[in-house]
Amino acid sequence: MDEFIAQLPKAELHLHIEGTLEPELAFELAEKNQVTLPFKSVDDMRAAYNFSDLQSFLDLYYASISVVQTEEDFHDLTLAYLKKAAAQNVRHTEIFFDPQSHTARDIPFGTVINGITAALQEAQTELGVSSKLILSFLRHLSEESALETFQQALPFREQFIGVGLDSSEQGHPPSKFVNVFDEARREGFRVVCHAGEEGPPEYITEALDLLHAERIDHGVRCMEDAALVARLAEEQIPLTVCPLSNVRLRVFKTMSEHTLKRMLDAGLLVTVNSDDPPYFGGYVNENYEAIQKAFDLSRDDLVKLARNSFTASFLSDEEKQKLIGELPES
Repeated sequence: MDEFIAQLPKAELHLHIEGTLEPELAFELAEKNQVTLPFKSVDDMRAAYNFSDLQSFLDLYYASISVVQTEEDFHDLTLAYLKKAAAQNVRHTEIFFDPQSHTARDIPFGTVINGITAALQEAQTELGVSSKLILSFLRHLSEESALETFQQALPFREQFIGVGLDSSEQGHPPSKFVNVFDEARREGFRVVCHAGEEGPPEYITEALDLLHAERIDHGVRCMEDAALVARLAEEQIPLTVCPLSNVRLRVFKTMSEHTLKRMLDAGLLVTVNSDDPPYFGGYVNENYEAIQKAFDLSRDDLVKLARNSFTASFLSDEEKQKLIGELPES
């Protein structure tokens, strides 16, 4: 089954580029940019990836990203992920970036997005991996900050396709960001939203009704609300689930307790993704492998998840069908 997963063409739709920073690259950039990391070594840093909840992860995540400073750094970070993705037969990826994490450090918006975009273009040409970029607002900050960031982003509008919402979920409902998402939709951007990870099912409903999200990132707590499950199934709203992340951040104690199989059985449009892979123990194939073992998924189940990943993407219908055509018959 692991070999079958490795060869399966797939898309990854829930991936934070800042969260792909491997400890080795972190120390390399720390030395280059003369930044002191709060770890003695690569092994010490990796050993710190033992989280009690989402916030304990975010604290380390924001501290680590301080080493990424130049356009070249953003390029190298992005290309390192794309090489791993290509090796795992990821044919298309839709990547989140958090500009507020960088502009707060006085790094210009253009430095961030130009570095990332250069790597995306390089990967398309040299690795055959297509990609789209999604600007994600930090929900623990104010809506005013998000609106300011969106205005900074508009001169670079051709370089990203949509907006999203991430960071600390509890206490920061989607309703906090109605105005900036209204503005983004008026400007023609696609809309996604993290909801129902640590936050309640009501946050998923808010994301759909108030932000008009086309895709829900995580969404695993939807199973607590039967009416919401029925709606998600009927409307085939994609859910970008990150199984290893959910277990490492204690949303579920074990993989066998994860709601993914029940979500699939309920007819939901579930996709499998890695979120912040170095922190959570694996890239996209490792996530597929973990759920296959936990739920004894069949080849047909795995092909369905891969097909869902293309269906849920922001590719054109023609591009989707081309990639779906590469899948083995289920």
